[in-house]
Amino acid sequence: MSLKEEFEEHAKLAKTLPDTTTNENLLILYGLYKQATVGNVNTSRPGIFNQRDRAKWDAWKANEGKSCDEAMSDYITKVKQLKEEAAAAC
Repeated sequence: MSLKEEFEEHAKLAKTLPDTTTNENLLILYGLYKQATVGNVNTSRPGIFNQRDRAKWDAWKANEGKSCDEAMSDYITKVKQLKEEAAAAC
């Protein structure tokens, strides 16, 4: 399985994470996903009154400079970690 195929498979798995997954972890996944699929941030930072989009933008910006493959690999690792934590909590 190629890295891209594995990434797409884990992107599907991420949608099945439990509701107890923290916002911090969801933002990490969001930032890695955007970096892997779009590349470096290409928009301006949302305004102070748009906290949700601002947090998402910051999470994406935190991954600036990572290659597509590096972001995909980090995303896969994070999804695996969160799935393991969820399974251990049961």
